[in-house]
Amino acid sequence: MEKNKGREKSDGLVEKLIKLNRVAKVVKGGRRFSFSALVVVGDQNGRAGYGFGKANDVTEAIRKAIDKAKTHMVTIPLKGVTVPHESLGKFKSASVLLRPAVPGTGVIAGGAVRAVCDAAGINDVLSKSLGSKNAINTVKAAFDALENLYDARLVAHARGKSLKELWG
Repeated sequence: MEKNKGREKSDGLVEKLIKLNRVAKVVKGGRRFSFSALVVVGDQNGRAGYGFGKANDVTEAIRKAIDKAKTHMVTIPLKGVTVPHESLGKFKSASVLLRPAVPGTGVIAGGAVRAVCDAAGINDVLSKSLGSKNAINTVKAAFDALENLYDARLVAHARGKSLKELWG
């Protein structure tokens, strides 16, 4: 039942192409086409990153985006296979709300947010994309929401308590 639309590489990372855009520049001899690619990369175990690459060739744009995504990976605190608490991420006019879900719910999310959650290894989450429908801004807002998550162990350590004292 594992459906994985992304490509898994030998280093264990899953690459998902979210958006590929063709841009035309009109010059004296006709049109010059260039491409931009938005890619999410993750190990499906709490680490993910996104990258945006531009080039005159599709494969080169995707390669550049993957390289940038690998260098900008972040660690996401998970509680099992869901997020530990509700989080709202914002970037420009795009907002993404992430809520924890009970096991078996699945990823209730639209295109860009679904790809981010799949790459990060989040299997049960409720999300709502608010505001802008722009894929780039939505991905950045989703990563903002994921970066705003707190890890229970770090919070307990900062307060000088154990996990059992804090949450029973």
